[in-house]
Parts: sequence; C-alpha cells; structure tokens
Amino acid sequence: MIRNLYKEGCTQNRELSWLRFDDRCLNEAKDKTVPLLERLKFVSIYTSNLTEFFRVRVGSLFDMKQVNVARVDNKSGMTPQQQLNEIYRIAKRTCKKRDEIYLDLKKRLAKAGVEDIGLEECTKAELKYLRKYFRREISPLLSPQIVDSHHPFPNLQNNVIYAAAMMKYKNKSSFGLIPVPSVLPEIILLPAENKLRFVHTEDVILNRLPEIFPDVIVEESMKIAVARSAYVDPEDALFDHIVDYKKKMQRVLKERRKMNITRVDCSKKPSTAFRKYLLTHLGTTQQALFVQAVPMSMKYVFSLEKSLPAEISKDLVFEKYEPKLTPALDYSENLFDQIQKKDVLLSYPYESMEPFLRLLKESASDPNVVSIKITIYRLASHARLVDYLCLAAENGKEVDVLIELKARFDEQNNIDYSERLEDAGCNVIYGFDNYKVHSKICLITRMNGKKPEHCALISTGNFNENTAKQYTDLALLTSRAAIVKDGLEFFKNMYMGVLDGEYHSLLVAPVSLKSTILSLIDREIEKGAEGRILCKVNAVTDEEIIRKLIEASCAGVKITLIVRGISCILPGVPGKTENIEIMSIVGRYLEHSRVYVFGKGLSERMYISSADFMTRNTERRVEIACPIQDANIRRRIREYLALCMADTAKARKLMPNGRLHKIQTDDEPIASQDVMMEKTQGEVPVEAARPAARQEAVVFHGKRKKEKKE
Repeated sequence: MIRNLYKEGCTQNRELSWLRFDDRCLNEAKDKTVPLLERLKFVSIYTSNLTEFFRVRVGSLFDMKQVNVARVDNKSGMTPQQQLNEIYRIAKRTCKKRDEIYLDLKKRLAKAGVEDIGLEECTKAELKYLRKYFRREISPLLSPQIVDSHHPFPNLQNNVIYAAAMMKYKNKSSFGLIPVPSVLPEIILLPAENKLRFVHTEDVILNRLPEIFPDVIVEESMKIAVARSAYVDPEDALFDHIVDYKKKMQRVLKERRKMNITRVDCSKKPSTAFRKYLLTHLGTTQQALFVQAVPMSMKYVFSLEKSLPAEISKDLVFEKYEPKLTPALDYSENLFDQIQKKDVLLSYPYESMEPFLRLLKESASDPNVVSIKITIYRLASHARLVDYLCLAAENGKEVDVLIELKARFDEQNNIDYSERLEDAGCNVIYGFDNYKVHSKICLITRMNGKKPEHCALISTGNFNENTAKQYTDLALLTSRAAIVKDGLEFFKNMYMGVLDGEYHSLLVAPVSLKSTILSLIDREIEKGAEGRILCKVNAVTDEEIIRKLIEASCAGVKITLIVRGISCILPGVPGKTENIEIMSIVGRYLEHSRVYVFGKGLSERMYISSADFMTRNTERRVEIACPIQDANIRRRIREYLALCMADTAKARKLMPNGRLHKIQTDDEPIASQDVMMEKTQGEVPVEAARPAARQEAVVFHGKRKKEKKE
C-alpha cells in the first residue's frame, strides 16, 4: 500500500480539487462571450454540482470521521474534520460569489426580456391570476404540517423544498412546514407579450401561508432545503438478509432518506430563535447552514429556452446545433455489413448516436441476428435503446443485458428499466456485489449461413441518447476479431461472475487495465526524454498512477494530461513534476471522453476507455479500454487531442499551487468545441437518408503564449 504521497509535495486534496473545478464552472457564468441565458445555466450547473458534492463526498467524510477521526488523507495529510472545515469555508465563500453572479444575471436578463420577479413586483392583474392559480392548481396538492407537542418534527427529505414558518396560535408557539410538491412546475409563467415573465412556485406557496394556516400569526418564514448524505453501502450488514439484489437496492434508496444532513439551505438569514430551532431538530450545526439568494432549485433554467419569444431568444442562447451523421456510413445500406469491412468512430456530440441506434433497430428485426449483449450504466428517461432491445427479445433474439443498479442517483431509473426488459424477455443480470460495472460495450452476433459474424461498439460514455448531445464522448464500431473475441469472453465472464478473466486485446478493470497502464508508463520511462504520454480523462486520483507519472516526469518523459475535473497530481513542481502539463476545458459541452496515448510514431499505443485514473475505476469497477488500430481513426483522435491542447478560449492551465490560470494569446482565441462544431457543419443532418462523402477534416493548430490568472 502506498503511503504519505503528500510528502512528495506535488499532490493536492481530492475534495478541494473538486471544489476548484466547480468554481471553474461558475466562472463560465461570468464569461461575456457566453449568451446570458447560457451563463445562467452555468450557475445552475454549479449549484447542482455542489449539491452532489455535499451528498457524495461530504457524506463520505462524515462516515470517515465517525469510523476513524485520526485518519489522514494520503494526498494532503488532512484529517476528515480538517477537510470538512476547509470544504465548508470554501463552499460558503464560493456560494456568495454565485449569488452575486446570479443577481447580476437576473438584472441583465430582465433588461433583455426575461423577468424573474418576486410577488411584490407583480401587477394587480398578475396577483389576481396567481391567487386563482394557487387555489386551482397548487392548494389541492399541499400537505401542510404543524410541529408542536403533539406533532413531531418530520424527517425532511433530500431535494425537497419546504416553506417553513415560526407561528403563534392562541399565544402558543408552533412551527409550520409545507413541502413543495415535486409534480408542480418550478416556475409559473405570467401572461406577457414579447417577453418572458415568471414567478417561482415556492414563492407563491410562501406568500399564501396565512391562507394555508388560518387563524395563526406568522412571525417568521422562509424557504429551506436539506442535502442528505447519499453514501449508503449496499454491502453493509444492514442489508445482508435481502437476497434479491433489486430489492436490496430499493431498500438502499429508502435508507438514504434518513442519512446525515450535510447542508441546510435557507432563502434568507434566520433569526437566532429560528436558526436554533431548525439546527436542533435537524441534528446539525451552524457550519452546515447556508443562506442563499438563488432559488432553492435551479432546474427550471433549462426549460426557459423553449418558452422564450422568438424575437429575443437568438441573443440569449447558443446558436442551435444538431449532431450530424458520420459520413463514414451509407445509411441506405445495411450498417452491420459496412462495419464488417471497416472500423467507424462516432464523436459525440458533434456526431450523432443515431448510427448505433439504427444498428440496434436493424438488428432487432434482422432474421439472421441471433443475439445482442450490452452493459447499461445510465440511460435517458425515455430510451429508444430499450425499445429496440425489447423488440429484439420479442422477435426471438437472445438479448443479454447487464444493468448496473448501483449507478448513483440513477438507481430507480435502472430498476424500472430492468423490469421492463425482463417483461419483454431479455436476460437481465445486475453485476457484482462489490464492483460497479461501468464499462460501455455492446456486442451483436449474426449468422452468415453457419458462420457467426460479430459487431461491437465500445464507448467512453453511456448509451444515453440525451447526454450524447451534451457530453463529448467517443464510440468505436468494429468487427476486429481480437476485440470481438475479448468482448465475447467479457460477457461470458460477467454472466459467470468471473472478475479475473484473461483478455488479449481489451484492457479490463479490475484485472488488467491498471497494470497495463503502469507498464506502458514504464515503457516510456525507459525512453527518457524521448518518452511521450498524452491522456484525456475526467479525474486523476489513483495513487499508484500518480506515483508512476511522477517517476516518468523525473525521467524526462513529456506528459500532457487533459483533465476535466479533479487532479490530485500538481504539475510543474521542480524536481518532481516539471515535465507534466495539465489543462482543463470547460465549455458548452461537458468534456467526458477518456483517451490514453503512450509513445509516438510507430511505437504509439492508443486506447479509448470508460475509466478515469481513479482508484474506484481501476480497482473497484469493471471497466474497459479498447485499442484503436485503424490508422485513419488514430489520426482523427490525434487531431482532436491536438485541438484540445490548442484551446486558448475555454482551456485553463493547472499551476503548481492547484489554481487554474487562463491562457492568454495575442492570436484569435481558439475554442476547441466551437471548432469541432464547425468541422461537422458540412456533414449530413440526422434525418438525411444518405450522407454525402467528404474528406477528413483538417487539423487545427494554435499557439499558447503567456498564462494569465483567471
């Protein structure tokens, strides 16, 4: 076991790195080159990311503190309590920054015709409209609760907004709570011409407290919400008696409702009495209390665009972009046949997932297709992929689905899909007790006479039709014998519960992925200054990989890491990581693809993968890395990585102190995502039947100059 990595002086705490990434997302809300409503979306993204952080990471730190108060973080030397103290300090400071950005954007949007107003700003006609709306649409759904000597304080639920009030009835103090029903829209649109004008449903409910609680005096009221830890281990002894894994996960979801509260949000500063009452009944401390100016939930931001009047929308949102069909395929011909002849790369969201969905649909109805095998981690809420798998099963194909029920926050969605797939006749399994199946692979088998033919898709991202339009990912369609053979072996091992199978082409965690990565780094170390490593991942936290990268840097190997989020390794530390460069890109789309490149020229080894450089991926998940062997596809990926490295608009350079600095250039700034969209503008829209041929896109270069602190 590796210990005391922080003594190397070139690592940072994982949680603080996460918070810096969240702050980087928030900074996009200040970027004047981004349209106003898109900037507001980044405020929403920051808020959502922070909530997840408090549920997942802060929740785990609470557990660590209870188990071993003296435990020290290997990368920073901090105890759990020290980490918590620093997290709360940074989060409160950044939330104040978020509120200032939000209030500024709110004013700017109002001038542009998007008016987010309080009830005190409503006209008499609007107030009359809201009164009728409240009595007709809202009031029948409310469940007001009184807390007094006869009615105990309820268990507040995560992600539920409450209207809360200190009240008096006949000179007796009481507390009132009204959960805002999730079935209600977050905002109520008001009648208005040539502009968008709305109020928040939670504000309407808070305003009607005297009507909801008649004959009481409301002394103080506000909106509140809590974040509860999501850190529940399905392998805990609490669940040992449950044999059915699906029922076990349903019980885990119920247990989450009672976990530690890690944060309490209030819509205004509470009085001393209100604060003491709330914190005492919630069993938490002042440290966890946050006062915020933003709405309690900001999901509504993503629904505003479709309600915008046409005359103002073009200036407030990004120009609409639709993913294109890859020109590598002829859509008037059978897709399976074409993939038998060549590898095809799909680059989301610039290119569409549609070819894969069409391949599944064709296969579901092809009498010669005998089986479809697939792993599922996260799916869209309405997934055509599931429709086609069910159709295939109903048409007599053998459809084997390994669905991961432990996909955090998608557990219920996956449980629902598993039941639907089972009802259609699919063979559904749920993976392993202590390992999440995070790999993204699909394998289709067709009989050509007596000879089986195979087609595989291996992706860096989920088979999710929605996120494929929002996340950058790569997916390889191939019929290469070595990859197919390993794919068949992979599924056989999954069905038999075998984790330590033998593979020759694919790298599979937890058995061979990490060991091969370490060996490939060793290979570059032997080359010294001639060694090259280029990797694009979402996070770097794995201790052994970090140590090996430090060793490679000391040997003179030139290392470039494109890390979207968490990076526990710090670059540019003299004598340690001075040959490591780390950059992060945050733009219109979420950078999600994972690519590993070791060496250059004829010795280059290139993989796309579902795995980040995190211990959870390399040791506690089932992951796949797939070699890229087609020369044209290797060139395309190489050009894509070069474009990422040339980004001077949305890229930031990680400095030895852990801060991200903006890259300043005297040339026209290059935004890699914008260039990727431009490169595919000439490709054929998804609805087209037959794409026109085109030459491969040219590589785009850019020069970096001085770094400027953001």
